[in-house]
Amino acid sequence: MIILQAKFNTMMKKIFNLLTVLSFTIAAFAQEATTSVKTDTAKAQPEVVNVQPVAVSVQLETVIADTAKADTSKNGVIINGVIWAKSNVDEPGKFAINPEDQGMFYQWNRYVGWCGVDPLINSNDDDRWDSIIPIGFNWEKDNDPSPKGWRIPTFDEIDKLLDTDIVDRIWITENGVSGTRFTDKTTNNSIFLPAAGYRNVNDGSLNDVGIGGNYWSSTQNDSSTAYSLFIYTLSAGRFASGSGYGFSIRCVSEEGLEIPEEEIPMVD
Repeated sequence: MIILQAKFNTMMKKIFNLLTVLSFTIAAFAQEATTSVKTDTAKAQPEVVNVQPVAVSVQLETVIADTAKADTSKNGVIINGVIWAKSNVDEPGKFAINPEDQGMFYQWNRYVGWCGVDPLINSNDDDRWDSIIPIGFNWEKDNDPSPKGWRIPTFDEIDKLLDTDIVDRIWITENGVSGTRFTDKTTNNSIFLPAAGYRNVNDGSLNDVGIGGNYWSSTQNDSSTAYSLFIYTLSAGRFASGSGYGFSIRCVSEEGLEIPEEEIPMVD
């Protein structure tokens, strides 16, 4: 009995020691696993990045109206392939406000405008008429009073406006002002040219207001005459006139079939 008790005690000590070792092993394993998880978690944390806002400058491009849109633009009207301004030139670099306004008169190849009504005075506030005959082979760019993006029409462009196969014309009254309306038969686009009259080559006197008008081309005929468009109650056409006369100007676009981008400058 004593021998059995001794063996039993020895076996219990061994079991106790084994359990102790196993306990320490489990504890160590748990400690290592916890450390590993913490390490991995630390590595998995996203890196904080300070992002500064970036200012982006966008430059808007001006889109020039194409042919399909040009005929409805406020800047001009296409008639028989030519873009005509909707009103006459007033003081240099500006249009008259309304299509029926007479604007100012100009001697051929000269920049100075003359008042469309009496008393006689020019855009430089001078009342002395220039009776010297202008010279030149064409209306020079520096002497062109047209607003930016526009120019005086050529002989051929006036011819296209007078082409009765494509353009109708009629003498009418708009807002109390007589003149000729030119209408493209295909598109029904139209412009009105007022019968502003003209100023005489010799003394600058005002003539034919309300019954006729004359509009310069940029094309010279000879050393003392240049071509112009005339409108009267029963007729319209072109002829060579003395370059010292004071006639109206109705511009065309200098960009072909592109409407000038600039806002049209009008008189105040």
